[in-house]
Amino acid sequence: SSYGLIGDSEAMRPVLQAIRKAAASSATAIITGESGTGKELVARAIHYNSARASAPLVPVNCGGVPEGLLESELFGHVRGAFTGATESRAGFFHAADGGTIFLDEVSETSLAMQVKLLRVLQEKEICMVGSNRPRKVDVRILAATNKDLRSLVAKGLFREDLFYRLNVIAIHIPPLRERGEDILALASHFAAKFAEETGKPPLRFSEKAIAVLKNHDWPGNVRELENVIQRLAVMADGDLIDIPDLPPVMRFSVARQSGFDRTLAEVECEYIRNVLASVGGNKTQAA
Repeated sequence: SSYGLIGDSEAMRPVLQAIRKAAASSATAIITGESGTGKELVARAIHYNSARASAPLVPVNCGGVPEGLLESELFGHVRGAFTGATESRAGFFHAADGGTIFLDEVSETSLAMQVKLLRVLQEKEICMVGSNRPRKVDVRILAATNKDLRSLVAKGLFREDLFYRLNVIAIHIPPLRERGEDILALASHFAAKFAEETGKPPLRFSEKAIAVLKNHDWPGNVRELENVIQRLAVMADGDLIDIPDLPPVMRFSVARQSGFDRTLAEVECEYIRNVLASVGGNKTQAA
């Protein structure tokens, strides 16, 4: 694995090249990709291979912090800044001084917060809530989003100037369905990881199960694959995984991927078997 990322498919090569270039620089970067593709892993790879590796990497989920609290969380606050602020408290930017801050879901920030982030990028300084004395910080910003920032800019929901400030280095992570053989490499990696946790032997996959894994469209990407392997590691009776062991939604994909070289009766029979399997053999539900 390169930079702690599993897989070396054609689709991932530009990502690995971009990580190398981003790690050698201190420029701001924006990491894009669908949910579950591993945007924080890419941010970690950049930070821990950069000159800032010995300083902290502070991840912040902008979508997970209520709007009213985000400014205080990022920049800190002085005593008495608002009701309940009984003492001064440093923010994430203080904690990341000398290192990197990773702003995940940056598209979820309000326009007012975007102005403040722009100031940090331009002036390299922050203002604690309730204070008018700016303080210099040396923090590299990495941001991530699963939304299309350009279209948000066009709709007036994201500041164009901040977009260009963040978009110095742009890294797009491809969805898992475009990563070919990486799917098997990741499945093996997670199988080994969960075998260690459960104390059972690592899962193995039948040829048919492998075909299903490779052809599933993975809407939840790597996170979904990890979840599936974890569930199998816990629930499967043996260590060899075949089609009946897989989640129902994936079993249906077997029928979808078959070609036109079968009779209608065979297709119908397989479809009925799939429906039955998906409801645990309950004929009433299947009907």
